[in-house]
Amino acid sequence: MKYLIIGLGHYGATLAMELTAMGHEVVGADGNGLHVDSVKDRMAASFVLDATDEMALSVLPLKSVDAVIVAIGDNFGASVRIVSLLKKLKVKRIYARAVDEVHKGVLEAFSIDRILTPEQDAARLLAQQLELDGGAEFFQIDGNTYVFKLEIPEKLVGYHINELNLEQEFGLKLISLVQGKQVKNFLGISVFEKEVANAFPEDYALQKGDGLVCYGSYSSFMQFWKSVR
Repeated sequence: MKYLIIGLGHYGATLAMELTAMGHEVVGADGNGLHVDSVKDRMAASFVLDATDEMALSVLPLKSVDAVIVAIGDNFGASVRIVSLLKKLKVKRIYARAVDEVHKGVLEAFSIDRILTPEQDAARLLAQQLELDGGAEFFQIDGNTYVFKLEIPEKLVGYHINELNLEQEFGLKLISLVQGKQVKNFLGISVFEKEVANAFPEDYALQKGDGLVCYGSYSSFMQFWKSVR
């Protein structure tokens, strides 16, 4: 895919490099030549221009990219003006970074495709990781739905899967069982391997090293997690 990133400060530059590394074509623009120079070798094209100026903005390939990302965070006025101009120029897909709730609220009025809140998202992710204490991993599907992968706590070893009452008591849907087992590698050394089983008997007795994959709300999972830790 092809992306245009406006604003090549730390966030915009990092985003540009990550997207390029993934194989996407990235075009960047910033009013600061030093910002552009720092990443121009890792992008398909780059521009030094004032994107708050409509004439300058129209020079960019707005119609030939899959999305325009306004990555400016430190200049509220510039961010909002650029989004306004992009809407006026009928850009088909617009993402914009918001650094606080006021910024986010103003951007919401433009009905853009996505508002990016990297600072808040990073803080929330860290808080959740600390709360899970390394015993579980998760992936957010939408605003309130997550997929969780957890290692079986010592407290649950020997329990049958149907005794957990995940769906009835906690509202969590079980997807897979991850079974751990000791096997010998080609050198005859005993190693621990895991296999994912999407079909399993409900009376399967959980063993040390097993894991579960389920989905549901974060609050529901934390209710379950705290009850078994």
